[in-house]
Amino acid sequence: MRICMIGTGYVGLVTGACLAEMGNNVRCVDVDEEKIARLNSGIVPIYEPGLEDIIKRNVVQGRLQFTTDTEEAVTNSLFIFIAVGTPPMDNGEADLRFVLDAAREIGQCLDSYKIIVTKSTVPVGTTEKVKGIITDELSRRQRNDLEFDVAFCPEFLKEGSAVEDFMRPDRIVIGTDKERTSEFL
Repeated sequence: MRICMIGTGYVGLVTGACLAEMGNNVRCVDVDEEKIARLNSGIVPIYEPGLEDIIKRNVVQGRLQFTTDTEEAVTNSLFIFIAVGTPPMDNGEADLRFVLDAAREIGQCLDSYKIIVTKSTVPVGTTEKVKGIITDELSRRQRNDLEFDVAFCPEFLKEGSAVEDFMRPDRIVIGTDKERTSEFL
């Protein structure tokens, strides 16, 4: 499968690397050019047992790439994962600005059927907001003919065992209203 991972923080990096390790072609996208340059040089910004080896192996084998080009990554993928930060605001609620910005970018470059999966920790209703933003962008572009599906697949990764947690999960939760999406995932 061809996968785009938007966000190269803890969740995005572990998830993207592990999906590549499973044989998928993964493009990890981030707005931080320096971070992408370091990742492309083999410098992993976080420590997680086994992660650096997985990243290096999959970069060499061509299954894992790092880029700042969201359009190229989205265009060349069937699955688009949103794994960006949702820091708490002063009132304690999750700041969804990065998730919603990612949805906007996806809507601006969607060119064929895609499945958009939110991995970020978000409150109930966020998947519908993501869907609405993408729909609005497609309408703005006069591309209402394009189909896409959305899903939510929360992460259950513990620092220090995230690679193991991903590769051998004790549970998998998928939220979607489309049968075809749940079958794909």
